[in-house]
Amino acid sequence: MSRAKEKTSCDYPRLAKEMLSNEMLETSGNGAPCKLPSGLYLVATPIGHLGDITLRALVTLATCDLIACEDTRVSGGMLAKYGIKKPLLPYHDHNADAAGKKILEHIKGGETVALISDAGMPLISDPGFPLVTTCQKAGYPVTVIPGANAALTALSGSGLPANEFHFVGFLPAKQAARKQAIAARAQLPGTLIIYEAPQRLADCLTDLASLLGKERPAAVARELTKLFEETKRGTLGDLATTYEKEEVKGEIVVLIGPAEAKTASTQDLEALLKNALKNQSLRDAVNNVSILTGAKKSEVYDLALRLSKEK
Repeated sequence: MSRAKEKTSCDYPRLAKEMLSNEMLETSGNGAPCKLPSGLYLVATPIGHLGDITLRALVTLATCDLIACEDTRVSGGMLAKYGIKKPLLPYHDHNADAAGKKILEHIKGGETVALISDAGMPLISDPGFPLVTTCQKAGYPVTVIPGANAALTALSGSGLPANEFHFVGFLPAKQAARKQAIAARAQLPGTLIIYEAPQRLADCLTDLASLLGKERPAAVARELTKLFEETKRGTLGDLATTYEKEEVKGEIVVLIGPAEAKTASTQDLEALLKNALKNQSLRDAVNNVSILTGAKKSEVYDLALRLSKEK
């Protein structure tokens, strides 16, 4: 997720520069700079607020040999604020194979490579998975330097259950595929966490309300840790109505509370099937209603056949 103007009254980058220029980068007090073991380091960076970077992350970025990043302009600007100057190598979905080979050569040669995304934890809806698996298969160490993450930040402040949750990431952009993806997760226990682009938020919420129920509790978190941070809570129906009329910008996390555990009555199944059969094939209607209600697919199928014959 991309970076934006942060909200802060403290000069965190200046503090970081001061710490990095002191004994933090020294080992046993002999003045020699610390040297990390060769390998791949997955380093979390702030999702907005520049104070949300760990000391361990700063040291890793300041002492590594190479930093692989999605966008050298974004990462270069962020690193400059902390006074960190290191060689940058673009690594993203479009050049993962070629860039991955270069990174492996650096590690093979005994160097330390840090992988960062534009913001937050690498690999969480960001590039890096093939690189990690390739390094592990080759026997090279992979070390995680944890830190800020939009999904967990949103979950903590959402007011929704956090004891069990499912990270969905970005849903498909096209409505048919998006609806199918939503229906497949309708009965998952726990809170659902979704990333969404601002231009698709209203349509996404409308589909969520239609398939998961208008009364299902939800929250929309926007621009977390940044200047215009906000979290709106309500039902999926209310939020869909709100964002249908409201233009939004920035990074967005949608959270949906767990479905109520209940057994659908025959009357409920009939009503849902009749509605589904209006614009879906019998097979799709049976599958979606079964997922939505938790009813046995065979039971829903038999009911759908009877309704079709009656029609």
